[in-house]
Amino acid sequence: MFSSTMLRFCLCRTLRPCVRGAQKRQLGTHKHKDKLEPLNTSEGAKDFIYSLHAAERSCLLRELQNFESIAIAQEKLESSPPSTNQLRYVLLHNALPFVGFGFLDNAIMIAAGTQIELSIGVTFGISTMAAAALGNLVSDLAGLGLAGYVEALAARLGMQIPDLTPKQADMWQTRLSSHLGKGIGVTIGCLLGMFPLLFLGDDDEEKTQSSTVTPLRDSK
Repeated sequence: MFSSTMLRFCLCRTLRPCVRGAQKRQLGTHKHKDKLEPLNTSEGAKDFIYSLHAAERSCLLRELQNFESIAIAQEKLESSPPSTNQLRYVLLHNALPFVGFGFLDNAIMIAAGTQIELSIGVTFGISTMAAAALGNLVSDLAGLGLAGYVEALAARLGMQIPDLTPKQADMWQTRLSSHLGKGIGVTIGCLLGMFPLLFLGDDDEEKTQSSTVTPLRDSK
């Protein structure tokens, strides 16, 4: 039964830990690359720099210089923790893009998995979970090209970078709010991305069952 099995599969994907790194996108709607070294090592920093375009490297250098100058100027000043409104804005700022990532990941996976099961699955007799895994492959491949569009759309919503000092940006409260925002965004996006299940009725299940039963009858 495709819909019930797929529903369990989607719930497992939705409820699993979804934040595995500060800037690493973990879903199908993100860039998948080889495992990189942490940025606090020379090799990791070098890999990250070489992955950027010339304009991106120039912009990164300029912002790093500005950030360091502000940090040096405020080094001897006592910085108060971020306010509740600032932490709430950090959470929302990080949640919005991940809603899009989770939505596209689950929606594409379910739609592609359904078509694969009703076509390739019937031909080769693969299981529902195998069809779901192939659907996840399609979702990951689609994510390679859609990640930039999701980020661009989130930027057009007018969410500016939180106005925090360098010390406040490094505080545990800010990092916790950032991780919570990403986790909440992914969860909401994955739940919304399950909407294709609403269009999977008994007709699809009967079609799948009849297609698998017919070859058995013919063989007899």
